[in-house]
Amino acid sequence: MTGAFLAGLAAGYGVAVPVGAIAVLIMGLSARTSFRVGAAAALGVATADGVYAAVATLGGAAVAGLVAPAAGPLRLVAAAVLLALAVRGAWQAWHPAPVRVAGRRRGLESPGRAFAGLLALTMLNPATVVYFAALVLARNDGHRVGPAAAVAFVAGAFLASASWQLLVAGGGSMVGRALTGPRGRRITGLVSSAIIAALAVAVLLTG
Repeated sequence: MTGAFLAGLAAGYGVAVPVGAIAVLIMGLSARTSFRVGAAAALGVATADGVYAAVATLGGAAVAGLVAPAAGPLRLVAAAVLLALAVRGAWQAWHPAPVRVAGRRRGLESPGRAFAGLLALTMLNPATVVYFAALVLARNDGHRVGPAAAVAFVAGAFLASASWQLLVAGGGSMVGRALTGPRGRRITGLVSSAIIAALAVAVLLTG
């Protein structure tokens, strides 16, 4: 069981550590809003990773085979969502809202919406379940994983992803405090949008 948990930790860090559009989005949210919003987004990503780890552990090769044919359409949807977020972020950087009415937060700028939005966006990546399925099958030589080992693996994957994404959110929050002026926030918003747009294009080109 300890071995399964450690394997889950390694798998979770393996899928979470590479910096991509999700990390940039979490950091940008923390910088523009608050650590609370960034942390909610981070937990949304970790939840998606945990769900995919559970699906891969329970379904293995069968699930990976079912998801693989949909990789193309899901990749297009993910790229479209990323481009939309990039455009929205750039527009908000150039046209910041003068005053926010108490209790009203739009887009991903509330903890609940940040969690749901990043959960949905991360779930659009079918490569994650294929990645976890391959690791599970390689580690168990194609044999069925026991319930205790499955729970330990999924817990390890979730904790690894959550710890890394929260670190990313904390880094974004520190950047936000360092760049509190309108110019600093505009620059970080535009840079974040440009990187997200570039990564969306990369998703399309590597399909």
